[in-house]
Amino acid sequence: MKTAVMTDTNSGITVQKGKEDGIFVLPMPVIIDNKDYLEGVNVTHKDLYEAMRNGVDIHSSQPSLGALGELWDSILKEGYEEIIYIPMSSGLSSSCDMATAHAQKYNGKVVVVDNHRISLSLYEAVYDAKAYAEKGVTAKEIKEKLEQNAYNASIYITVNSLEYLKKSGRVTSAGAAIATVINLKPVLTIQGEKLDAYAKVRGMNNAKQKMTEALKKDLETRFNNVPKDKIIVGTAGTFEHEEDAAAWLDMIKESFPEYESYYLPLSCSIACHVGIDSVGTAIVVRDR
Repeated sequence: MKTAVMTDTNSGITVQKGKEDGIFVLPMPVIIDNKDYLEGVNVTHKDLYEAMRNGVDIHSSQPSLGALGELWDSILKEGYEEIIYIPMSSGLSSSCDMATAHAQKYNGKVVVVDNHRISLSLYEAVYDAKAYAEKGVTAKEIKEKLEQNAYNASIYITVNSLEYLKKSGRVTSAGAAIATVINLKPVLTIQGEKLDAYAKVRGMNNAKQKMTEALKKDLETRFNNVPKDKIIVGTAGTFEHEEDAAAWLDMIKESFPEYESYYLPLSCSIACHVGIDSVGTAIVVRDR
């Protein structure tokens, strides 16, 4: 069967890169000063960060059913027999459940995957799916493979400011104020579908070190039986300056020289929750 692979921009795959690689990408909406925008269509990371610096009210949003259906319809009209859609984790957004319900109207032509992933881990899953589709694996079979491999990933992230987590209700105003005064940085983790606390340290340099130590521990335990050429030790972030992203990637490469590594900007939708200069890293098992 001719199977189309589709995701959203929370995978770190832009609409343009998707076109280049034969992957359909749904741009995630963000709301800036009560106006709706679509990532990579009419808003960039630079635009979003500038709005943050200026104190403009920002929010993430889920794609509309209309936008989702229009893209599915256009893909099927191109001659594809089915679509494998891999959105961000249902544990982090209701957009996956919404898509699953809407797919029922397509009589099996649209298969939605919930493999509890986002950013780096989702990025790798999408390219795994693309490799499978090119080998003739059906959408249903790809869904089974991706969901079986769902938890073969480990994510850590440190936010530079608690302002946006405070707005989302993940921390209290008092807690955020105290943390700001003493320069406390929360190290958060995703070991499955939801964001959880991992550690609290003072200063971003200590936070980076803590995340590096966490990766080493995971490699020695959870991933110790996985071949090194199947493991990605990636980096991500919401850096305004390219040199900061490069420095973080260099730190990870120096700590894990035997593994493949790259840098992936966190999507605008994710940035709405973690703010500017957040730092992330992940271990992902590549299934291709």
